[in-house]
Amino acid sequence: MDPKMDSGYLAPGEMLEDDYDVLKELLPEEVIGIMDQMLCHEMAWHMGHPLSQTLFTSLHLDRLLWPDPKTLEEARFDRDDQDQRGGPLLHVVLRAYCLTLITTCDFVHRRIGNEHCYEEEDFVTQLYNRQLLSDFDEEEILNMLSRALSWLDDQRDSIPEETITALKTRLRFRELFFEAVAVDLDIITDKSTERWEQCAAMLPSLTASRTIGKPVEEAFSVKVQRKLASTVPPRPIVKTSFQDAIRHLTQLCQDGKDVVQILQYHGSNSLLVRLPASMSMTFVLTFQSRKPQPSVYIRALLQSILFGEMKILGTMSIKQLLFDDLSEIVLPADLLLDSQNSEVELPKDPRFQIAKRMDIFVARAGQSYIEVLRALNMNRSRIRRTLCHTVTDWDNLQLDAEELDIELRPYTNEKPVLDSRLSDEPMFSFPLSSWAYYHKLHQMDSVVQLGFELEVYQPDELAGMYWYLQHLTQTRLRHIERIRGFTTRRLTHLSKPTAQQKDSFSKSLSFLNFSMLEASSTQSFADGLTCLFTTLHRLSLLPVPTRPYSTDAMRYELRMKPFLHISLPEHLPYPQFSQLVTVPTESPQELLEAADIAIKQARKDWDVLSKMSAETARCRGCEGEWRKNIKDVLRACIAASIAISTVRKALSEMGVKKGERLDLSGRLKVDIPVTGKGYHDWWIVPKISVLP
Repeated sequence: MDPKMDSGYLAPGEMLEDDYDVLKELLPEEVIGIMDQMLCHEMAWHMGHPLSQTLFTSLHLDRLLWPDPKTLEEARFDRDDQDQRGGPLLHVVLRAYCLTLITTCDFVHRRIGNEHCYEEEDFVTQLYNRQLLSDFDEEEILNMLSRALSWLDDQRDSIPEETITALKTRLRFRELFFEAVAVDLDIITDKSTERWEQCAAMLPSLTASRTIGKPVEEAFSVKVQRKLASTVPPRPIVKTSFQDAIRHLTQLCQDGKDVVQILQYHGSNSLLVRLPASMSMTFVLTFQSRKPQPSVYIRALLQSILFGEMKILGTMSIKQLLFDDLSEIVLPADLLLDSQNSEVELPKDPRFQIAKRMDIFVARAGQSYIEVLRALNMNRSRIRRTLCHTVTDWDNLQLDAEELDIELRPYTNEKPVLDSRLSDEPMFSFPLSSWAYYHKLHQMDSVVQLGFELEVYQPDELAGMYWYLQHLTQTRLRHIERIRGFTTRRLTHLSKPTAQQKDSFSKSLSFLNFSMLEASSTQSFADGLTCLFTTLHRLSLLPVPTRPYSTDAMRYELRMKPFLHISLPEHLPYPQFSQLVTVPTESPQELLEAADIAIKQARKDWDVLSKMSAETARCRGCEGEWRKNIKDVLRACIAASIAISTVRKALSEMGVKKGERLDLSGRLKVDIPVTGKGYHDWWIVPKISVLP
């Protein structure tokens, strides 16, 4: 038998079970030490490690959970009522802490289990045939904690004051953390961040009193795995330092408080003030881009808040969310979104036919929209992988929406735009198809930019991928301009617009103007980096790994694989792509000049974005994070300008003529920052230094 593969293997003289006495009387300092060790194991579980290597290695928790207790009275350390060893410190204080900890884990486990997560990537949900006291009454648990706190108050003559304070701090924190996760989806109506704030406020006290505790290593044993229903070989106990546990817990409390912000602007009982769909998307994108990323429990909670029981933020239907998004992007104050259409029952009435087809569209687009929001709540690698699949789904949605646009045209009496400067054919707005195309382009942008963050691309591929990013954003910019043209035309044709219509058009144009500026700034920055990396490659300053089994064309096909079957924008063949990226007709000096102009324009546009109000930028609820993100992009722009000037100076000092081939690897050194070490993970700016 192999001890690495068989948990039942016993070495000569080894006992099957651990010989630690759970009923051993503990010192108050040892109880504090065990509580802190359990907290470290709990946070390790939140980080993604299995219970078999964390909390379930505790002999105290094992005694409480096995055999499966049916009542709170049965969840005891002593199996025999006659055995009274251990004293109140064990049976009152530590037992209350352990049972509250287990019940807290049950709430977390159930919330994560009800949402989408990926085993071994985010979280291990396996319980190994153990139950987490799911049927126990919350009030009984809290009452038990209260009795433990009262008992400690009566022990001031026998236990030092600082030790009692440390014990009470841990019990009080456990109570607050229990209440914070027990609220669960009631937070939609409660909208309170008080519990998370109180939890965070107690963490300094936990840290300060940690030195009082005395760890009891023998109270945790890997031998407990022998009693768990598991098919995996024995694994060592995961050791998480107290500092790492507190750091993760601090972020958990902060994220738990901030996730409620998406509800803060969602109206009241008397007047529904809806959060714009674009703002919901911005909140999720910004919140999930935090470093480190919010824990899987917080992400699951956000999923439940966003679309639990198929209700957006607990009150809105998916249909209303889509209609709000359509109104903001392509159909402000439009007949297609009139809520009165659904009340018409006469089939010959155009409004009946409009409602019928819009319901078809909602049924088709609703799930796709929810899937994108759900994907954004996963880990960063899974987000990119999922978006690679949703892009294809949205491409099909765009084609389906185009058919519905054509079917709806007779009922809306839309007049075509005749402009020979733009097209020889009559132009229609195709609102539903345009909306789907807009979101599809956004997803394609995200796939490429997440590739930079996840270090998918090699240094010599950065020029090509930034060119493709600017190609996508340029396409999106033109598409937004087209949407804005039709929106402006509709507004000018309204003879006497009502206040409601004016407000709807105002919001739509505000969003379109913001989107155009955002796309323009992204395109300029990507264009500047394309020119910079192309120049560095020409000057032999970028490392090119040996690839005996691949070619540039094969790698291009690999990078474009998610988009090969997309109808629009059209896929570029590799020869054309290579020609556009390398620009062989331009000299390094001309490329650097173009890069400098593009970066300056990008910096100007991002600066304008940074000064916009939260309402205009659609970032209410996450304004601080959003502005920090813009600030980081501006810093990256400055760094790019410095890199460009360094290379230009080196070229001018050497007196290089245009068209002359040159190798600057002996004069300049280029460092490509890894993820987390640069100014912004989506904008990889090389650090260029002059060699002595």
